[in-house]
Amino acid sequence: MHFDQPLPREVKVIDSSSLFRLEERARALGLNQRLDPAWVQANAAPDGSHYLWPALWNSLSHRPDVPRQLRCELLVTLSTGGRVLSLLDVLPDGFTSLPRVTSREEGMHVSRLLDRAPSVREWLLRESGDSDRL
Repeated sequence: MHFDQPLPREVKVIDSSSLFRLEERARALGLNQRLDPAWVQANAAPDGSHYLWPALWNSLSHRPDVPRQLRCELLVTLSTGGRVLSLLDVLPDGFTSLPRVTSREEGMHVSRLLDRAPSVREWLLRESGDSDRL
């Protein structure tokens, strides 16, 4: 990937098992932005749809062996019915292969949800007052 390559401008939709695999891969590679996979399994709706929207290119200059990643805004649908916002670093090949939303209307709806959803930390503070569970 070239550094002057533009960000992909598409919203990806993933199921919970795909989300868990992406979080596991990010953890295995030591990528900076990710959730604890145990938190994802405990809180993400098992049959929910989750969304990724690329925000920027990220690289680990101190680890040249790790390819550049897409830092994505991640909208997680919770088993309680709510949604939370997080960030997830995804390798480009992993992002490209994910299914995209099927219509512009669905993409606009996801954009509005991303703008309104609390962060995982905000949600945890509101739910329990304990932000150390991440």
